[in-house]
Amino acid sequence: MTPQALMDGLIAGSMIGLGAIGITLTYAILRFANFAHGELLSWGAYLAMTASGLIGFALPQLSTPIGPFSFGWSLPLAAVIAMAMTALLALVVDWALFGRLRARGSAVIILVMASFGAALALRNFLEFLYTSQPGYYTRALQISKPIVEGVRATPDQLLVLVLAAVAVVVVHLMLTRSAAGRSMRAVAENPQLSSITGVDVRAVIRTVWILGAVLACLAGIMSGLLVQIRPQMGHDLLLPLFAAAILGGIGSVPGAMLAGLIVGLAEAMTVQVIGAEWRAAVSFVILVAVLLLRPQGLFGRVR
Repeated sequence: MTPQALMDGLIAGSMIGLGAIGITLTYAILRFANFAHGELLSWGAYLAMTASGLIGFALPQLSTPIGPFSFGWSLPLAAVIAMAMTALLALVVDWALFGRLRARGSAVIILVMASFGAALALRNFLEFLYTSQPGYYTRALQISKPIVEGVRATPDQLLVLVLAAVAVVVVHLMLTRSAAGRSMRAVAENPQLSSITGVDVRAVIRTVWILGAVLACLAGIMSGLLVQIRPQMGHDLLLPLFAAAILGGIGSVPGAMLAGLIVGLAEAMTVQVIGAEWRAAVSFVILVAVLLLRPQGLFGRVR
């Protein structure tokens, strides 16, 4: 693998890892695979684009690019708004759908099938609102600059790597050092016992949805900033997200991020060695291999 392919793989893997954190936390605490999680990436990206456009229209000076980056202050402000709105969307979906199914004691397969339906509804409603035409945060073109010998990257790409690293550290510290994190780990181990000992399980579930949605929104914004924004972007990333979540080990935030980088690097190597048409198969191969050889993942525990 060339140094440039390594850099491309790290950039793609950082976005996959962020999205995979939400999936691994949801699975660890709610005990079902949420196939609608990818749509939160798409919604987050579009909500940020809308908010950024409105802010730029009201305050044009905020659209002036910040230093070497391709965007102005309107995008960071819009990102905060989009994260809050994406979290609200996740809570509404849980209240309207998953929460009602949990209250009825529905089987896991019912929750999984419901998540398929939610994904279809969210994706098609998004396409209805914004059409299938791709969107962009900015039309400015960036020229990649040499970082080290054989490696080039744009300022936006380097920013994505830094933001991904910071987000993972913050989430890991929250889960290991805060009361909310301890409650989440307790519910992941034993929801019934946690409830008896005074843990507010409903509050933990809300926290998981908010945290997963915020990270999904951030991953969607990163993807849209580097490539383009499309209603299908979350759906296209769904298989890599699940491959990273399972490879890293269910419930492990560092594992999900590391696995996301592995998936991204594997995709970059496949594109370089075999061809871009085989890129989509990489995540499937990794997913099957992990399930067959090490179902608990890299950092997971055998249950």
